[in-house]
Amino acid sequence: MYVHRWSDGTPVKLPVGKVVCIGRNYAEHAQELNNPVPDNPILFIKPASAITAFSKELSLHAYLGEHHYEAELALLVGETITRDTVSPLQCIEGMGLALDLTLRALQSELKAKGHPWERAKAFDRSCPLTGFVRKTPQSKENYEYRFWQNGELKQHGQSSMMLFNLEKLLGEISDYFTLEPGDVVLTGTPKGVGALRHNDRLTLQLGENTPFEAKVNLE
Repeated sequence: MYVHRWSDGTPVKLPVGKVVCIGRNYAEHAQELNNPVPDNPILFIKPASAITAFSKELSLHAYLGEHHYEAELALLVGETITRDTVSPLQCIEGMGLALDLTLRALQSELKAKGHPWERAKAFDRSCPLTGFVRKTPQSKENYEYRFWQNGELKQHGQSSMMLFNLEKLLGEISDYFTLEPGDVVLTGTPKGVGALRHNDRLTLQLGENTPFEAKVNLE
């Protein structure tokens, strides 16, 4: 059973909640998929059952189809955030990384029909999470992360490149959804998304912190 963990492997004393995700928060990613750049954050949710650990073996369900990776900065909520919260960033307990896994062909089909994305975005194991670094983010800092597939750098994200900064995202989310301790916020992916293959070796690194590694098992 998944539990939130710090980067050293010790458990985080928080429950596992929902994941609120941001779509198209990097202009170049929106453009690479021929999507319009949004005027406001695009929000969607993955349930707690979507979360799995980004660990030595990342087991995915091959029968669902081709999985596309989207590497993202992840915020772990430590205190309740509502629309009345004055400083929502101060309620963030830690920072980590995630893969927002997407069944791209199914997503395209659903979008063409005007249907919701849940089947393509919120399925079981669609949110692998690394361990978290104990840190309260600051609005003016630039957070940087990288994702490698089989040793090749595929994505390089920086919070300074986001269309909507962390403070804006938390404010927008909490206008609609209360964020509770143990919830996670995914902040959008930079350009460079692509498909995963069986036995791929994946690496995620937040800033200069120790990288996390996993091997894909499409079972």
